[in-house]
Amino acid sequence: MKSYPPVTERKIRIAVVGCGRISKNHFGSIEKHQDNIELISICDVQQAVLSEHEATYKVKGYLDLSDMLENEELDLVAICTPSGTHADQTELCAKHGVNVMTEKPMATRWSDGVRMVKACDDAGVRLFVVKQNRRNSTLQLLKRAVKENRFGKIHMVHLNVFWTRPQEYYDQAPWRGTWEFDGGAFMNQASHYVDLLEWLIGPIDKVQAMMSTTRDIEVEDTGVLNVKWRNGALGSMSVTMLTYPKNLEGSITILGEKGTVRVGGVAVNDIQHWKFDEPKDYDDEVKEANYQTTSVYGFGHPLYYNNVIEVLRGEVEPETDGREGLKSLEVLIAAYLSARDGKTTSLPLEY
Repeated sequence: MKSYPPVTERKIRIAVVGCGRISKNHFGSIEKHQDNIELISICDVQQAVLSEHEATYKVKGYLDLSDMLENEELDLVAICTPSGTHADQTELCAKHGVNVMTEKPMATRWSDGVRMVKACDDAGVRLFVVKQNRRNSTLQLLKRAVKENRFGKIHMVHLNVFWTRPQEYYDQAPWRGTWEFDGGAFMNQASHYVDLLEWLIGPIDKVQAMMSTTRDIEVEDTGVLNVKWRNGALGSMSVTMLTYPKNLEGSITILGEKGTVRVGGVAVNDIQHWKFDEPKDYDDEVKEANYQTTSVYGFGHPLYYNNVIEVLRGEVEPETDGREGLKSLEVLIAAYLSARDGKTTSLPLEY
């Protein structure tokens, strides 16, 4: 087991790189955990954005990540930049001996994801991949039911992500909707749902995918995915960013020999069906676990930060490290290969 020196007797010193759409979840999480973590600096390539956030958070801003790493004493960097830049930025942080927390997806290429894990291993630093949806109360209950084998043999699984991203969304920045920096509906918007395929049901044997594009972008905005797991379960996933007029549904349904569950809502926030052959005491918690949200992000970021803090304190092991992040990236790349070639793709990608 690799040894990582814990951060004790002081606050964890963090910087945020990329002050765009998702960064507010990180700034909010840092504020909620201010007894244990301290925002030291920020970095963004746009001076106007940087100046605005400098004024808001009263910290020094940098236009260049290298400058920040050389001038600040940091324990952790939160990477909230376009997905295609994560690998180089992670490698740079690792060379400076700084732990990395990267937003999803960890990379847009399989080789980049592997490179990130190796760079952090070689430097002796942690690599965290944000999977905050795993911390949602509804999915925690579902995970528990799966772990306790309440479904028995799982026969079928289906996920829907019926959301809306108009052309104006993609036009916000030149990197959006590109293969190199963003990825499409599966890799970007539905990434956390792809993560559920492996996290909840187990290792995947093979996938078949078909995808299409309607918006004026390089990548897919709609697609379907068939899945066969190594445990014999079959499943599918339907994803579109073309729902009219707004986000409609983010759901998962699991059908097993001894149980049936559907978690729906706009972002798996509403347990709509929960039935097992044998009741358990926590079945009463189902209604309490449901929550209202207008955000597809849910409320998991502060809970994810809690695990990161405890890991850096030397108290627990990470829930989603780089290797865990590679699992969903592998499924994503397999789906894109299948759609491109019109063939079934078997996993693992590398033997």
